[in-house]
Amino acid sequence: MYDDYNEYDTYDDYGPSDEQYDRTSYRQLPEIVRNFLVFLRNCINDGMIFEIQNLYENSFPKISEQLFDKSPWPEASTIAHLVDNDPVFLTLYKELYYRHIYARMQGPTLEQRLNSFYNYCDLFNYILHPDTPVQLELPDQWLWELIDEFVYQFQSFAQYRANLSNKTPDEIDNLNAHNKIWDVLCVLNVLHYLVDKSKIKSQLEVYASGGDPDSVAGAFGRHSLYKMLGYFSLVGLLRLHSLLGDYYQAIKVLENVELYKKSAYSHVPGCQISTAYYVGFAYMMMRRYADAIRTFSGILLYIQRTKQLFATRSYQNDQINKQTEQMYHLLAICLVLHPQCIDEGLQQALRDKNYHEKMYKMQYGDLTEFENCFVFACPKFLSLTPPNPENPNEDYVREAIKHQTQVFMDEVVQQKMLPTIRSYLKLYTTLPLSKLATFMGSNSRSDESWDLDKEVNALTIHLLCFKHKMKNIVWTKGTSGLDGKFQSGSELDFYIDHDMIHIADTKVAHRYGDFFIRKILKFEELNRKLHHIKI
Repeated sequence: MYDDYNEYDTYDDYGPSDEQYDRTSYRQLPEIVRNFLVFLRNCINDGMIFEIQNLYENSFPKISEQLFDKSPWPEASTIAHLVDNDPVFLTLYKELYYRHIYARMQGPTLEQRLNSFYNYCDLFNYILHPDTPVQLELPDQWLWELIDEFVYQFQSFAQYRANLSNKTPDEIDNLNAHNKIWDVLCVLNVLHYLVDKSKIKSQLEVYASGGDPDSVAGAFGRHSLYKMLGYFSLVGLLRLHSLLGDYYQAIKVLENVELYKKSAYSHVPGCQISTAYYVGFAYMMMRRYADAIRTFSGILLYIQRTKQLFATRSYQNDQINKQTEQMYHLLAICLVLHPQCIDEGLQQALRDKNYHEKMYKMQYGDLTEFENCFVFACPKFLSLTPPNPENPNEDYVREAIKHQTQVFMDEVVQQKMLPTIRSYLKLYTTLPLSKLATFMGSNSRSDESWDLDKEVNALTIHLLCFKHKMKNIVWTKGTSGLDGKFQSGSELDFYIDHDMIHIADTKVAHRYGDFFIRKILKFEELNRKLHHIKI
């Protein structure tokens, strides 16, 4: 293993002789870059997967930071002679080349966006068109980031196309001339084709039932390249449907994925975190708050335990850190709308990060705080409607976000009074409707206009809303992500008998005695074992 990219200075034997490439282009490249590219190409051709992983995850980011922090890597035409014009390697190199531009440069040009799309077409055609699996092995981390970047660049292009205010008439004409580039149907087709080619859905179904996935995988699905590209494409489809606001379909594509169980398919941290973010967000928008809280809690605890893995500087780690902050915001929103107990470590994290102030404002009906948290934490939604060139100053980029924000805020407005009602109901076992109506209106009423009967009628509507909103579909073990049972998630329940509210606390007390007894018995068993070992 080669942990230091400087060690590539010793790999001159891998390079071609000076007669095999243009001497001028060769000498313009730093020697460390030449040696790195030649060695990477040889490792890919020889299938040296562990070496490729080290070069990809460690050496490429180090060289990028040292030599190309604010500039692109050499163009493929410049390095082609170094690698004997190897078409497969050059396609993979260009994927890294354009990804670096998206991550490090101020913004790719239209030409770079188009060329990156054409390069993805070449790459996927190479992988998908043959009748037999291609002999190419890449690390799972690279495969995940390849799919993730493919969806991201589509998202970036859709936002770029929607913003006409900073484009010249020639640029707009050029965009219109390439209206099939980065088309959503093309992106969907590629992802679905990868899923179908790998038969990953059948593999996951068999895997979940304890069978052998290879028995249904076929020739392509048994190949690691196709199997993992298929799995990552499912997550890509989850993200894409979430960006388009189709939350049902977003969860539907993962129907055979065990969301709350670690498996052999979910070992790439970036993939796990991205999956949880979009699944949790889709659940929240479908008003399945209990499932959203479970999803966010599980992945945030995982991040707490493994946060040292995300300390290095890379565009993926920056994305992971941002998604982590977004999920804390979403968790705070869900806990306000659907209060329940969560892990003490997460509660402490919410306190340490000052989310309790945001939650306090939201609990008291601050709609602005709800909106600010949502806008920060939500995905950057896409509108597939082409912008109107006759109104270039209209903000088409924000249109989709505004629409989804309004959908969310409509739901929040319906629940605005519920935290206040809950706080009063917790104090009583029985409470007259008229008395609660008086409490609710005490801070805002004027004696001249206040009508008790009207307030009681309005309160009754809020109480019915409380009943309705606290009953959600909750996922049950052994079912797909869309399935579940209607359950009440409220820590208290009530019914109305004539003009009286009867309240019951449904929160089950923790059985601390049983917990400590089990721990005592466990320690006694350990002591007996240690005693026998000493003897």
